[in-house]
Amino acid sequence: MKIFNIDSNLGIPKYKQLVQSVELAIAEQRLVKGDRLPSVNKICLAFSLSRDTVLLAYDELKKRGIVFSILGKGYYVKSVEFCFEQRFFVLFDELNAFKEDLYTSFLEAIDNKAQMDIFFHHFNMDMFRKLINESNGNYSKYIIMPTNLKGAAELIKTLPPQDVYILDQTNEALKEYPAVYQNFVSDMFQALDEAVERLANYTRLFLIFPGFKEPVGMVEGFLRFCKKYNFSHQVIPDFEINNIQKGSVFIIPNDRHLVQVIEQAKKQSLELGLDYGIISYNDTPLKKLVENGITTISTDFKGMGKRLGKLVLNNQKAQIENPSRLIWRNSL
Repeated sequence: MKIFNIDSNLGIPKYKQLVQSVELAIAEQRLVKGDRLPSVNKICLAFSLSRDTVLLAYDELKKRGIVFSILGKGYYVKSVEFCFEQRFFVLFDELNAFKEDLYTSFLEAIDNKAQMDIFFHHFNMDMFRKLINESNGNYSKYIIMPTNLKGAAELIKTLPPQDVYILDQTNEALKEYPAVYQNFVSDMFQALDEAVERLANYTRLFLIFPGFKEPVGMVEGFLRFCKKYNFSHQVIPDFEINNIQKGSVFIIPNDRHLVQVIEQAKKQSLELGLDYGIISYNDTPLKKLVENGITTISTDFKGMGKRLGKLVLNNQKAQIENPSRLIWRNSL
């Protein structure tokens, strides 16, 4: 049974890595009370460590009451009744209503089994680089939203590979890492496919896609749907339309654009759901009320947090596609 894991590139003193290895093995019940630990000489030979380093680790474990020694026989597990505090580095792109739901759900799933430090990169590559570099070697697990930042994968690969989890968006460069993610291509396509009969009442589809932080898979799913059903369509980077044509449907990932479209339609006295339509991305409680209800495409953010918690706590290495659905309301 492998107990110890030493990585010279972590930036953590090796005696601390020995201590953490024993604590983790006990927490995961790979070591139980009374088990004998490998001898000092055996560890020295296995990892090319000095006796002082190994003895320092064992002395630290003795001080914590986790192991005891018998002269001439070795070191044994004394107690499994201790708090093994893991530290999780959590890097989100931004904080909003649905990301807050995700984080809260993740905290509940972890159930105080780890200390959580959360950071935000705000789609800024310099900030992303700084946070990754400063956190490297200081945490038990790294949970990261890389979004669509160029160069993110290369930085993530500098972290301990067995401790990294990808959240929300993943890509081919990150396929080796466990993840809970949205499939934006299929989510967009399937939602529009479900709505195809209602969309047939309109004449043109617009996807408002700035491309700064929005996943590019949305565009692929949108274009695939329009091609399949031969819909007149357009992808626009911003909402700069001074005259909304009747029969238009707007698919809107960004809530700022949602407000702009509704404001312009009110100026023209257009009736939402009749003269024009809206499908928004990511559901919030407010969208149930705005204009008698906005139809949304949304993943289950609370479910995403629960799935992530289970994945991390069980040390699983799976890639889990988080489900998405179309939520019907009066805007379509």
